[in-house]
Amino acid sequence: MVKKHLAAGMLRKLNYNVASVSSGEEAVAYLKEHKIDLMVLDMIMDIGMDGLDTYKSVLEIHPKQKAIIVSGFSESDRVITAQTLGAGAYVRKPYVIEKLGLAVKNELDKT
Repeated sequence: MVKKHLAAGMLRKLNYNVASVSSGEEAVAYLKEHKIDLMVLDMIMDIGMDGLDTYKSVLEIHPKQKAIIVSGFSESDRVITAQTLGAGAYVRKPYVIEKLGLAVKNELDKT
């Protein structure tokens, strides 16, 4: 989902309705009960599942789930695998509101 404070704050400034969780496991649990338009996945998380494992689990619940990927590291094989599964843009940290906002808008605009 999104880094709780920075990305969520940026997206709220752009008038998006944002729900944030602290881990991949929490994201999967949340999506068992809720439907969302787009996930913002951090590929490297402090604990538990990483972004790719989270996305794979979410796709089992919502096979067409839209997502974009954010990371402070270089684009990796795991990022490319997530994109092959259906995730959209890769946004490198530190991101600015314009880049994050444009990636979100472009992914939401896809049919």
